[in-house]
Amino acid sequence: MQNNECMVDKFYTCSCFCTDNIFLKDYKLHVKYVSEEQVKWDYQHILKTLGCTTVAQYDVVLKKIHAEVERRKSLSVKSAERAEHIKKHYTPLHPNVYHLEEAYLVPEFINLVQYSLGKDATKEGLLKLIHSETAQRVYRFPLFTKDFCHELIEELEHFEESDAPKGRPNTMNNYGILLNELGFDEAFITPLRELYLTPVTSLLYPDCGGTFLDSHKAFVVKYSMNEDLDLSYHYDNAEVTLNVSLGKEFTEGNLYFGDMRQVPLSETECAEVEHCVTEGLLHRGQQMHGALPISSGLRWNLIVWMRSSQERNRLCPMCNKRPVLVEGDGFADGFTKADIRAQRALCALH
Repeated sequence: MQNNECMVDKFYTCSCFCTDNIFLKDYKLHVKYVSEEQVKWDYQHILKTLGCTTVAQYDVVLKKIHAEVERRKSLSVKSAERAEHIKKHYTPLHPNVYHLEEAYLVPEFINLVQYSLGKDATKEGLLKLIHSETAQRVYRFPLFTKDFCHELIEELEHFEESDAPKGRPNTMNNYGILLNELGFDEAFITPLRELYLTPVTSLLYPDCGGTFLDSHKAFVVKYSMNEDLDLSYHYDNAEVTLNVSLGKEFTEGNLYFGDMRQVPLSETECAEVEHCVTEGLLHRGQQMHGALPISSGLRWNLIVWMRSSQERNRLCPMCNKRPVLVEGDGFADGFTKADIRAQRALCALH
């Protein structure tokens, strides 16, 4: 399979990154921060209904918000420092898992990718090769071999046990690993997105950027009895999300999906989706979803937030406004200053 992706030179972050969508885990509430007065006006009443009833409790909320804003402001610098330290000092247990090989993929997945690349491929034809869940536009399919999942988990646990610095994925996941810092982006996640996933998402999600996914954020999360058990209802900073259950042994912990984030919760009916080891789930990033608690064992999940600058350059999915761009490292949050339509037309000429 050849890579026909036309890459852009520079990615950016929207200025809302530091202030919007801050998750207060104790109250399972996402908030925006502009000022303390704004927080008081927008959220004090709802916080009281959720159990934040004393001045001391409210002060703790403000301190957590301030700390998260400051963390986000220094995030790219700290992440680059961690990545450099890991590159110099961490010795992988299984170096091979950092480079995507087709042998890691099961034949069923390769077949549906090859179908998607065909000139006569249609969404209707693809749906005959892929499992549609009861949740709207959520699709499940075999992806990785069991042996690869086993080796990848061993590598992740080896890294967790090391003294290397570790950045956590986001405010909702306290346990997990940012895969770009560990060195997975260039030779594993990027070719997985470009060569294997984009042909599929082009057919499944052409209306929300699936034909031009030019960046990503990839991480793993861990659920265990002594750590995070579940994941609250939320949406992703992505156009399309891949969620792969890597293992190990666990019970319960199904995912559940609602409607798109623009639909009020009172008008939403959620549907459970079983998450099977070695299988991947694809869904729209702006579709509300969560993870029910596991009741035993330990589970690792690989998450890839795939982004389309063509979509998000027009409207930031986090603040619902035209993005105000700030400098970012690597794929940043997937915004660009380039005219993507013109760039794609140029690509077609080559």
